[in-house]
Amino acid sequence: MTGEENVRPSAYLHRAFFIVGPTATGKSEIAAEVARLLDAEILSADAFQIYCGLDLLSAKPGPPTLAKVPHHLIGTISVAEEMNVERFRRLALRTIDEIHSRRKLVIVVGGSGLYVKALTHGLSAMPSVDPKVREKLNELSLDQLRLRLCELDPQSVRKIDLKNRRRVARALEICLITGEPASQVVAGIGDSGQPRPPIAAKGVFVFPDRDELYQRINQRVEAMFDRGVIEEVRAVGGMSETASQMIGLREIRQLLDGKMSILQCVAQIQQATRHYAKRQLTWFRHQTNFEPLNLSLLTHTEALKRISQLAKAFGVGARE
Repeated sequence: MTGEENVRPSAYLHRAFFIVGPTATGKSEIAAEVARLLDAEILSADAFQIYCGLDLLSAKPGPPTLAKVPHHLIGTISVAEEMNVERFRRLALRTIDEIHSRRKLVIVVGGSGLYVKALTHGLSAMPSVDPKVREKLNELSLDQLRLRLCELDPQSVRKIDLKNRRRVARALEICLITGEPASQVVAGIGDSGQPRPPIAAKGVFVFPDRDELYQRINQRVEAMFDRGVIEEVRAVGGMSETASQMIGLREIRQLLDGKMSILQCVAQIQQATRHYAKRQLTWFRHQTNFEPLNLSLLTHTEALKRISQLAKAFGVGARE
């Protein structure tokens, strides 16, 4: 028993406040300050910061930020292990229950849309991997997987990253095993044809103006290289397929293999991160009803005050 099984479906969202938004927004620092003011604890909803190592590449919060309050689900999983949204949800539920047992408010912080949605909407029962189906899919090229998915589930094609072979293959696998479009299975659409309604989660969606966000991304990638991300990647051992999806890993490995210059590497990671941030902005605008907060229109003190007020009011209500 790992502790991930048999997590009871408690009313956890009545004791968790969300701070979500795109990468490089400053969510981690804001959340840590809010949590310190409210004597709360942080639960990370980040698909890559959950892995041990590669702290620079995954943009983990630095030691000063981590020292402000207890943080959970950061650096807890080996990079050799596969990670998925179902496993994250089990870990998160267990952690939220543990924090609540200490009568503390939980602040969920992250930019991984599927991880956040696993908490705000719950999950439908996903079919287990069928070794025979998986073996057949592994024999297909990415283009062949895309074409087949287009035939079976065009809605999934519009929603998922079609460059991510693992996600395309998994969506197609769900279609083949269940006989239903993966988009409907994931959304929890049943015989009524209506999707499962979202749980009334509370939180804020933070973001800066687009130009400011892109500038922050470019600067963070440059700082990542200045601080030694190349050596960090050089030293990492075997990685799971999911951990290998970290933005920048492929580019830095190409740099180490002499296939591109450092200037090309930096520029490509900056571009890939900007594209990711754009997808995150779209996701959170359409998938959540969290209060939007444009950080470019507020001073840091004003933003901190506003978020603290919302979280404090929620925390008081959650204990009543």
